[in-house]
Amino acid sequence: MKKLLVLFVLIMPFLFLVNVQAQQWSAEQKEVWKSVETYNELSANRDEGFINYFDDSYRGWEYGSDAPEGKEAVKKIIANRDPNFKILYYTITPATIWVDGNFAYVHYYYTMLSEAKDGKREWEKGRWTDILMKKDNKWIMVGDHGGEIK
Repeated sequence: MKKLLVLFVLIMPFLFLVNVQAQQWSAEQKEVWKSVETYNELSANRDEGFINYFDDSYRGWEYGSDAPEGKEAVKKIIANRDPNFKILYYTITPATIWVDGNFAYVHYYYTMLSEAKDGKREWEKGRWTDILMKKDNKWIMVGDHGGEIK
């Protein structure tokens, strides 16, 4: 047991350094993440400007969908959202941000608290992978995959 404790004490500082290093993003990664934050905020606020972050070539696959869907399906989803449902809290946390020129992907987690018209509140947690392309100096989605983790 003593050897295990000594090993833990010796390894712990290195684990801390790895964790700190993982949170230091480059300027390009920060730029991509800012776009992800922006369109997630637009979505959470039911702002139709959300659709402006989808390229016409977009194909996304939510966990609950049978097959990938395009930008037109996203427009229908936005137009038919339940008006009796509101988001009280929404946060996203990056796990990986990869950038190479005009292409990027981001793996991230989300947590959301919603409230129905009857006052019932519900927490939801999930994860997404967004695939982005820089077009006209703006990072937009060409694909994504994810959703709620049950």
